Amino acid sequence: MSQRDEFHNLDNPHDGLFRELAAGVTTRIFAGEHAMLSVVTLEPHSEGTRHHHPEEQWGVLLDGSAIRFQGDEQIEVKKGDFWRTPGNVPHTMRAGPEGARVLDIFSPPRPEYKKPGSGFGNS
Repeated sequence: MSQRDEFHNLDNPHDGLFRELAAGVTTRIFAGEHAMLSVVTLEPHSEGTRHHHPEEQWGVLLDGSAIRFQGDEQIEVKKGDFWRTPGNVPHTMRAGPEGARVLDIFSPPRPEYKKPGSGFGNS
């Protein structure tokens, strides 16, 4: 494998493994051996399905605005905000009026995100 295969671009819609998570919520996934990145795009006012998984998750809001639902809390987030979601904590997001784009980082990689499909996996 060429080292060029290890380089990607956030703005290339054809880069990564595409997955539709929910209506108006899609992601492009990049899996490594010990970590996984997911570039999630949320259309205006779209919302993911509340779910949980054993993997630790970090997220950063790259564009737009959103509400992060994590555990029993709702937290408004703006561009540049980032957060940690411990394993097995229920969570989701709702995009603001301009939509949102989030970079999620999982450790270890989520097995269900290593293959094409739809949905969030565990619920």
